Amino acid sequence: MKLIKHERSREARRWLREESKEQTRRYRVIAAEQEALSPKRNRWIADFLRRIQTRGYHVHFDQLRKIPASEIPSPPKRKFRVVF
Repeated sequence: MKLIKHERSREARRWLREESKEQTRRYRVIAAEQEALSPKRNRWIADFLRRIQTRGYHVHFDQLRKIPASEIPSPPKRKFRVVF
């Protein structure tokens, strides 16, 4: 398999470095926002799990099914990870 030979210009290499730095900065800002949201997100998850155990969810039209505590998964030991 033959590859096309190419060389990036100095301006293109500089632009790629700057773009990479900018994306890293944006990622850090987003990651910090997600980290700050972590306590609130944990409350949302706990509320949801409590709600499906007490109220249930719609299986079909007007049929509700409550989830027993035995079917609720235990929280993982690792940190909650948000993919973006």
